[in-house]
Amino acid sequence: MKFKKLYTILFLTLSTISFAQKKNKFALINGIAHVGNGTVIENCLIVVDKDKFEMVGSIIGVKMNNLGYDTVIDLEGKHIYPGLINANNVLGLHDAFSVRATRDLQDVGYINPHVRTLIAYNTDNKIVPTIKTNGILYTQVTPRGGMICGQSSIMALEGWNWEDAELKADDGVHMNFPQYVTRSDDDKEDKGVKNYNDQLNTLNAFMKDAWAYYSSGKAEEKNLRFEAMKGVFGGDKRLYVHVDKAKDILMAINFCKAYSIKNPVLVGVKEAAKVIKDIKNSNIPVMVVRVHDLPDKADDDIDAVYKLPALLQKEGILFCLSSEGDIEMEAMNCRNLPFLAGSAVAYGLTKEEALMSISFNTAKIMGVDKKLGSLEDNKTASFVVSEGDILDMKSSIITSAYIAGKEVNLKNQQTELYLKYKTKYGIK
Repeated sequence: MKFKKLYTILFLTLSTISFAQKKNKFALINGIAHVGNGTVIENCLIVVDKDKFEMVGSIIGVKMNNLGYDTVIDLEGKHIYPGLINANNVLGLHDAFSVRATRDLQDVGYINPHVRTLIAYNTDNKIVPTIKTNGILYTQVTPRGGMICGQSSIMALEGWNWEDAELKADDGVHMNFPQYVTRSDDDKEDKGVKNYNDQLNTLNAFMKDAWAYYSSGKAEEKNLRFEAMKGVFGGDKRLYVHVDKAKDILMAINFCKAYSIKNPVLVGVKEAAKVIKDIKNSNIPVMVVRVHDLPDKADDDIDAVYKLPALLQKEGILFCLSSEGDIEMEAMNCRNLPFLAGSAVAYGLTKEEALMSISFNTAKIMGVDKKLGSLEDNKTASFVVSEGDILDMKSSIITSAYIAGKEVNLKNQQTELYLKYKTKYGIK
């Protein structure tokens, strides 16, 4: 009899725990929703059903008892944003950079379109939790090194392994376009031109062979490098062309036209202002290098990179921001992505345009805008809640974050140390 009672109590307890953990449908009310497409909704009502947004709008005039939710979360005037997307970064591809065995961001060789970052992504990376704390919930895991580096993938910053974290596998191939370098010394200049021409010839030879392989249909013998390029020619994958100098940007645009690349993206483009009309006419979107950077030439405006996002916005060019930089610091510095967008506000963007440059625009450029980038009906319910402006490092305090409708843990080693020593020294 006692065993039966114990069994009943245990069953009821487990049932209660299971019910408490199961939050299939919930509503967020009375917040300020920054949709991500330029729209702001005061006194918002957002209903999440499992992993999707069922409803995003104003709470005014809505009868809450007809929505069939499990839980209501009153945001009390807090701000809600789409989960930010970290484009073009090596986050998750190295642990201790000084230890070669932990670096999975580049492979040996010069032309490696078949190399995939997808399976190299480490969900247990110690840096990843510190990035979520600032509202970044997705990252484009990008290879480095060589002329054709490999294929990037888009990953959620949550999961037991790379299979759990995968949002879009092999979204594009990354290429470092040859850089034309001129020097004052005639001999060095001649060598630089020869080296540039050699690189360009190597690249063109590979692209012609890859195009012939693609055009032939089924090849008798599979070539892994050419197989990886089939999606680029067919339009299923982006070709991310990393290029900075004005002359090289023009060469890269013509290169993409010559090989009929259906979805090219220019990455870096520090000197885009000098060829802005050509970029606009090409209709190629761009990923801007981090705006906290100096120009490459001494006679350029010192704030040339800071002003670039506003110039692209004015010209109607689709762009997003990335935090690519010093390779050793790149992963940890990507936590500052929202503040890079905030700096762009000081140089001409509106706050909502700046938000788009790290959410909706990024999703459009990478081809995942039907799932991510904005708070809209039927999209994946990935969002963050902040007490203040997420673009302002002084007021941005992320209180909660959700990936695909599930709340994620925002604690990390840094927050634990902060609380530890705050308690130790009695700091209020």
